[in-house]
Amino acid sequence: MIDQYAVFGNPVAQSKSPAIHARFAEQTGEQLQYSKQLVAEDAFSETADAFFAAGGKGLNITVPFKQDAYSYAAKLTVRARRAGAVNTLTMREGVVQGDTTDGVGMLRDITENLGWTVAGQRVLVLGAGGAVRGILEPLLEQQPQHVVIANRTVSKALQLSKAFAEMGYILGCDIDMLPGQRFDLIINGTSASLQGSLPPLPDDLLHEGGRAYDMMYSAQPTVFLQWAQQHGAAATADGLGMLVEQAAESFSIWRGVRPATQPVISAIRQELQASV
Repeated sequence: MIDQYAVFGNPVAQSKSPAIHARFAEQTGEQLQYSKQLVAEDAFSETADAFFAAGGKGLNITVPFKQDAYSYAAKLTVRARRAGAVNTLTMREGVVQGDTTDGVGMLRDITENLGWTVAGQRVLVLGAGGAVRGILEPLLEQQPQHVVIANRTVSKALQLSKAFAEMGYILGCDIDMLPGQRFDLIINGTSASLQGSLPPLPDDLLHEGGRAYDMMYSAQPTVFLQWAQQHGAAATADGLGMLVEQAAESFSIWRGVRPATQPVISAIRQELQASV
C-alpha cells in the first residue's frame, strides 16, 4: 500500500500542500499520496486517530488545529515545545511525534532563497499570535541586533518577549509605540493585510535599505508589502517561499530526503499569477 499523508484544516480547500508535495514526490521519486481533509473543529483527535489507525504516515496541520496537534502528539521536538504549536505529525514506531516547521521554513526562505541578512539587524515583527510564536526561535538563532514584537494587545507581545528572552534581545510593545523607532527588517505576522487592512505604521519605520517580509501570500502584493514599497523598502517578499520551505522540512522529516524548493516556488507562483 502506498504511504498516505494529508493536511488537516478548516477551511482547507485553498491549501496548496497537496500540489507542493506531489511535486516533491515526483522530483525525488518517493512513492506517496497526499490529500487534504476538512476536519470539524471539535473532531481533531478522532479524525487524527482514524487517519493513523488506517495506516497514515504523517499529517500537516493548518489553522485552527496547531494547538490541537500539539496536545495530540505523544512526543514533541524541542522547537515544537517552545513554539507551543505543531504543524507536522509523524507516526514513527507506533508513536505520534509532533514538530513545527514554520519558523525554519521562513528563515530558510529569507536567508537562502532571498539572500537577506538577519544577523546584526534590527527586526520588527508585527503581531503576537501563534504564527509569530512559531518563528521566534529560529529568528533569534540568527542573532539579530534585537527583535521588537509590536501588537495591538500589548500584553500578548510582552508575554512572547518574556517567553523567548533567554534566546536574545527581544522586546514587546504596542503598535502606538513605534514612532521614533527604525528597523532593517519588518516581518508581518498578522493576516490583516490579506483583508486589506493594516495598523497605522510610521512613514519612516524602515531604515534606509530596509526590507519587508509578509508571512502571508497572494497573487498580488499584500497591503503590507504595498505599504513597504511606498515607504522606501529596498526589497519585499511574501510568504509563498515560506510555505514551500516549511513543506520541504516536513517532507524531509517524513521521507529522509530534502527536495529542491526553487522549482516548486516558481511553479506555484506562476499558477497564482495565472489565476488573477
